[in-house]
Formats: sequence, C-alpha cells, structure tokens
Amino acid sequence: MAAAAAGPGPASAPAAKEALPPALGSTSQPPPVFDGTTRLYTCYFCPFAQRAWVTRNFKGLQDKIELVAIDLEDKPAWYKEKVYPQGTVPSLEHNNEIRGESLDLIRYINSNSNFDGPALLPEDAAKRQFADELIAYADAFTKALYSPLMAHADVSDEVVAALDKLEAALSKFNDGPFFLGQFSLADIAYVTILERLQIYYSHLRNYDIAKGRPNLEKFIEEMNKIDAYTQTKNDPLFLLDLAKNHLKVSDDGCFPE
Repeated sequence: MAAAAAGPGPASAPAAKEALPPALGSTSQPPPVFDGTTRLYTCYFCPFAQRAWVTRNFKGLQDKIELVAIDLEDKPAWYKEKVYPQGTVPSLEHNNEIRGESLDLIRYINSNSNFDGPALLPEDAAKRQFADELIAYADAFTKALYSPLMAHADVSDEVVAALDKLEAALSKFNDGPFFLGQFSLADIAYVTILERLQIYYSHLRNYDIAKGRPNLEKFIEEMNKIDAYTQTKNDPLFLLDLAKNHLKVSDDGCFPE
C-alpha cells in the first residue's frame, strides 16, 4: 500500500476495540453543547454516520473527537432543538459550530487545518480529481442501489450499471486495490453503503453484487483488513433485520428515499 495510507490500516496491528457509549434516547440529558469538546453525533447502524466515524478512526482522532450516539428510534428532542436543526446524523460539533452531511464531514475531518492524522487524499492531481468525481457520484449510486429494495422490485439495469461503474472505477489506478490505489476518502464514501448492499441483495434478491466483478470483490476483501473500518461494522444479521423492518422508513436519514 502506498505511503499515504500509513497509520491505522491493513499493515498495522489490530487495535483494541473502542468502548462505545450507549445511544441517547428521548429521556436522556444532552451533553454540555459548545463547552469546547469536539463531538461526533452518530448512530451505530447508520451508513452515512459510519463514514464520518471511519474517517475519525483512521485519522487516529479517538481521543480528539468524542462519539455521541443518538437513538434514531427514540430520538431526543434536544438533538434537533439544541444541536442540529436537521435532526439527522452525522453531525460534528467543533470550534463552537455544528456541521452536517456525511460527505462534507469526511472532507472536514480529513483537512489538516482542522485535525492532525494521516492524509486521506493524495497529492496527485489526477487522483484528487477522480476522488472528487467519485464522492460526487456517491449519492446517485446509493439511490440507484436502494431504489429497487425500497420498491420491492427486482434487480434493475440501473443497479447493474451502477455496480459496473464502480468495477470500472476500481481499475483506473493500478497501484493498489482501492479507488485511488491507496485507501482514501473515496473508499469511505462507498464502503459503508456496500457493506449493507452486499447483505441486502444477497438475502433479499439472491444477487451477489461482487460476482463477476473481481475488482469490487478485492476491494471488499481489502477493506475488511482496515481496523478503522472493521471496528465500525455491525453484525450482518442485525443489518438484515433492520432492513426488513425499516427499508420503507426514511425520516431518520439513514434509509434513502
């Protein structure tokens, strides 16, 4: 793996798993907001919040960014009233400001002007441009793959085309198994979505998203060697049960419409 992926990653020894705080529900008291503490408001099973969580972990910021888990099924009123008016996760409390939107937050957390830690974007201009393109496409990819699940429809041509697009993207650079060769924000933008889609499509549509896509299969294999990511993963059967119960529910921001 390239030098940009130094630090927590495939070559590093497994880190001790972080003790996670319990999720806060409607009867929980809020943390002392704007007291100078940097907090990542998250939900342990939300793929979008997981993006910011993985970024925090890879940067080695566990002692700099405190996790505050929100129970999305029993959401505390204070979260929307006092923290983040949109009421969704993730959001980040930093420097007396609250920021949201997962794809924006992973860039913010990665910025050297905000936090220390290994860079998750390379210096190479062509790779940075491709990263921008991939991150910009992530929402469209997510919608394309979730739509048949939400509609209880079969695997569509749009699903196949979106997966084939990722397969092709993974062949653009040959210096590693990830989108830019080395591990980057582009991978974080997709891996938490793919984690769920692989389970959902296998069990609910009898469709293997990696079959016939060797680059995607290798990508998933290599991602599962990165502690910063694997320590954020949920049990697959838990995610499957969650999907069966919630695929039509989108008001918590973690199941796309």
